[in-house]
Amino acid sequence: MYGENLKLSVFGESHGAAIGMTMEGVPAGLPVEEARLQQFLNRRAPGQNAWSTPRREEDRPEFLSGVLDGHTTGAPLTAVIYNHNTRSRDYEALRFTPRPGHADYTAFVKYGGFADAAGGGHFSGRLTAPLCVAGGLCKLWLEERGIRVAAHLQSIGGIADDAFDPLHPEIDRVSPDFPVLSPEKGEKMRERIAKVHAEGDSVGGVVECAVTGLPAGLGGPGCEGMESRIASLAFAIPAVKGVSFGAGFAAADRRGSENNDAFAVEGGRVVTVTNHCGGILGGITNAMPLLMHLAVKPTPSIARPQQSVDLRTMQPCPLEITGRHDPCIAPRAVPVAEAVAAIAVFDTLLGTK
Repeated sequence: MYGENLKLSVFGESHGAAIGMTMEGVPAGLPVEEARLQQFLNRRAPGQNAWSTPRREEDRPEFLSGVLDGHTTGAPLTAVIYNHNTRSRDYEALRFTPRPGHADYTAFVKYGGFADAAGGGHFSGRLTAPLCVAGGLCKLWLEERGIRVAAHLQSIGGIADDAFDPLHPEIDRVSPDFPVLSPEKGEKMRERIAKVHAEGDSVGGVVECAVTGLPAGLGGPGCEGMESRIASLAFAIPAVKGVSFGAGFAAADRRGSENNDAFAVEGGRVVTVTNHCGGILGGITNAMPLLMHLAVKPTPSIARPQQSVDLRTMQPCPLEITGRHDPCIAPRAVPVAEAVAAIAVFDTLLGTK
């Protein structure tokens, strides 16, 4: 469950009959543009290119409640996505042999060996599909208020894309084919992914997300802060191992005189000359662009031999993973980053008077 004003739950398992989400607290009368939502979901969907898993799923949501005649009704909004292209046999040997880097072992311990290990079960990145249903809707509803959310690949395997301008993020520059600002850098990233994949390995990356058009005053101190609200949901993305805002960890190597954002007045409103804080001070938005960065780990399932243990005998054993896996998760994580930012911001807006 997530949210203070917008209650979101995500359910299902990677190889189960279906995955889905329910949102409570959605106001009545909001438009549900299914065609635009589907375009957003297609950016995350698997099996579309050389840098994602070959598993093909339509990821077409079916709304069970909360929508009538293209608008929300005010009732709990529930949508499901049916799973079709599953190959659970690929995971039969893994029930008692946890994969390094996955949640297999911790899930085995927590649920006494009853958790569904096929495809990672409830811990799979597959669960980001219904997360994107919720986030895609919130993103569209934010656009009606003049708030835009966009992300791109800041880096993959050490190859860096151009960064967003922290004062004026060029969100319309993001390529629809491969989410980068620089096509040349994007080509190098794809070459790196292909090389690593050919070696039976995987690679990680960093996603940069921007939210523009936010008013000042959203959020609050402590756990009510925008960083806290966004980060808690960002860590629901299985591959995310780090979240930062603005300058992030780079701020630790600066002096205060270098990191402070001086104030100025522009067009009758208060602005900052720089944006090292990423649009948030004291957990509260200051009306500058909100900038977030997500560290996405390499795909744990790789073709190289690894070492594991047999949980029945408690003895070490070799492990070779088969099946279909992304050589790099980061490109498909880009729309998921947008989704979590949109959900957190929309939840916060619902609480404003």
